[in-house]
Amino acid sequence: MEQGAKRVRFYIVAADGLSKRDLFRQPDPFAILTVDGEQTHTTKVIKKSVNPYWNEGFEVTVKPSSVISIRLFDQKKFKKKDQGFLGLVSFRMREVGSFRSNREVSLTRPLKKSSTTNLSVLGNLVLKVAPSKIRAPAGNHSSTTANRTTSTPTTTTARTTRTTPRPTATTNTSNQSTSNSTRNGTSAATSNGTGTGAGTGASHRSSPVTNRQTNNTSALSNSNAHIMSSFEDQYGRLPPGWERRADSLGRTYYVDHNTRTTTWTRPASSTNPVHNTSSDSQRLNHQNRHLPDDSNPSLMQSDSGNDLPFGWEMRYTDTGRPYFVDHNTRTTTWVDPRNPLVRPNGGSSTVGSLMQPQSLSHLGPLPSGWEMRLTNSARVYFVDHNTKTTTWDDPRLPSALDQDVPQYKCDFRRKLIYFRSQPGMRPLPGQCNVKVRRDHIFEDSYAEIMRYSAHDLKKRLMIRFDGEDGLDYGGLSREFFFLLSHKMFDPIYCLFEYSAVDNYTLQINPHSSINPEHLNYFRFIGRVIGLAIFHRRFLDAFFVVSLYKKLLRKKVSLADMESIDAEFYRSLKWVLENDITGILDLTFSVEEDHFGEVRTVELITNGENIEVTEENKKKYVDLVTEWRVSKRVEQQFNAFYSGFVELVSPDLVNVFDERELELLIGGISDVDVEDWKSHTEYRTYIATDPVIKWFWEIIAGWKNEDRSKLLQFATGTSRIPVNGFRDLQGSDGPRKFTIEKAGTPDQLPVAHTCFNRLDLPDYPSKDTLHEKLSLAVENTVGFGNE
Repeated sequence: MEQGAKRVRFYIVAADGLSKRDLFRQPDPFAILTVDGEQTHTTKVIKKSVNPYWNEGFEVTVKPSSVISIRLFDQKKFKKKDQGFLGLVSFRMREVGSFRSNREVSLTRPLKKSSTTNLSVLGNLVLKVAPSKIRAPAGNHSSTTANRTTSTPTTTTARTTRTTPRPTATTNTSNQSTSNSTRNGTSAATSNGTGTGAGTGASHRSSPVTNRQTNNTSALSNSNAHIMSSFEDQYGRLPPGWERRADSLGRTYYVDHNTRTTTWTRPASSTNPVHNTSSDSQRLNHQNRHLPDDSNPSLMQSDSGNDLPFGWEMRYTDTGRPYFVDHNTRTTTWVDPRNPLVRPNGGSSTVGSLMQPQSLSHLGPLPSGWEMRLTNSARVYFVDHNTKTTTWDDPRLPSALDQDVPQYKCDFRRKLIYFRSQPGMRPLPGQCNVKVRRDHIFEDSYAEIMRYSAHDLKKRLMIRFDGEDGLDYGGLSREFFFLLSHKMFDPIYCLFEYSAVDNYTLQINPHSSINPEHLNYFRFIGRVIGLAIFHRRFLDAFFVVSLYKKLLRKKVSLADMESIDAEFYRSLKWVLENDITGILDLTFSVEEDHFGEVRTVELITNGENIEVTEENKKKYVDLVTEWRVSKRVEQQFNAFYSGFVELVSPDLVNVFDERELELLIGGISDVDVEDWKSHTEYRTYIATDPVIKWFWEIIAGWKNEDRSKLLQFATGTSRIPVNGFRDLQGSDGPRKFTIEKAGTPDQLPVAHTCFNRLDLPDYPSKDTLHEKLSLAVENTVGFGNE
């Protein structure tokens, strides 16, 4: 066995939250474990599950530099090109703490995309690494075997098996446990004894054979037991390019990788076991492509030196640069803690202190349901188990992705993550079905939402438009809130009014009592706003600042008057800043126009007879402000607030200030084309295709109103999150805007609002694209099913 190599037992325990790519079917996942592209094992298939549990263990031989790769596939789509892949986990053995310590270690790694497919990947893989129960052999023969096996190609397997050791009747030697080594494009012999040719790639794989590996007890007790590689058998080494495997019944067969065939007959030994130079060169190039840092001198430090201090771990970046993880403080550093300049207890010299990263311990623990993890490249990311989503941003910190992001956005994002992680903001099991007619959306929504209890409204919201076949996976509910907000805030209903002729912010209409049911409608509107916040949707409306402050139970001030009546605000401010003695004839009362009838309202008892003087003018201004902002709409707001707090606890929403609450309810209406473009994915298209270039040129030339219409057409809402397009939400969490090549040039673009996807045909000219896109945005209404 090669120096530094050892036997370990890998357990593929389970996976969590795998992608469900079919609407009506769950995948049948299985996993393929590969060590350095040579030793390959396959788990059994778990039927119909996105959370499969295997808990299968495999004995493998590893070195510190060994690359462990686990690929997950859907067995039903295994033979379909680029369809069955469910995710990939890859890491080096040196990253696992059990390699040196001989202790059992559990790992949870996020599944990643493959470089050969653009399919979205979700979920995590749970692994366990334990010391082997079989002692590794020593001696020149094993060393030769190990060195020989490292020169084999490290490509994707076409079919993988796990072998059952074959007992021998004529000798007393122990059973031999073999590790399968497979190549791209090879195949195993079938169970009926016939050899078959192979497909050429992972996308044409056969169903994995999943047999339980067993060990003879004599192998455990015999310290001299020899564990053969798959490139030799009891008769010695196999010829170059040949490999020994076993089928599901434990029968040995042989794979000729030179001709990609299989046979039951052992090949004759070569008299001149010299490798083909071209084949070895290709294998070496392939190994270098996957393991670029094996020759990096900096890596040689990994197996030398003293043990790391307690709680420390050394890992490697993709480029091979070592770094160190301090699990005690949850920090990372480039500095080796064994260096005399930096002491493990945190004390250091001047040089060491300059090189230590800033500790995050002062931020306190992560919010409820959050977890911090590291990728294979040592990049920290965070898992929100409440929503089953991941993010690069520390929920305790401003976003680290964009250093130029304004501070208010960073603060808001941090609060938003905390807010949504609280138990009171988690959807309840079940569904809340709401069916409405587009042309009667206000009336139908009122009837539907008011008949449900607050508890039912916290279940998953499923919107259905009458006469349409669309299924709500996010897109329909986004459009529902967009359309409903346009109706219920329309001044024609006398519930809200614009704060000024030239200002389209909304305030409660003090004369709403003309509608005898106005208080019930205000409670309904409060429910709708709470519903939108709870289900993470936006409303296409902005209110005066004072309304947000009152939702937060904050006291209003004179400054809040400016957004309601700028001229009246300036008048009151002049009163405060100037001596009014002998200039103004004011009393502690105001006049109100009530449908042509002028009414006098006293601000205090007998206020009509109390004169405003220089001494009491501050009190007068405060009372006028309170009346204008709060008192005259007190009944309406109380009804509005009662509906709001049925869905959103006031204790939770108080984490925001009034400006942040505005962003929480309405998002951002200004569409940044560059941000949109930089967070867009393409399917079949690439960014340099003419149609894609024309698309962004057209969008850049549009007004913000037209861009908002396109955004609403493609995603169901005209508003975007505070952090921009990278935080767009889909049916299963964050999902980027996607443009896919679909349809013919005579067709219009098609939107999939649940997935933020726009199907764009390959139009022959920019003018045609502009015409079709404008026609679709301006005239398309309704949903259908594919």
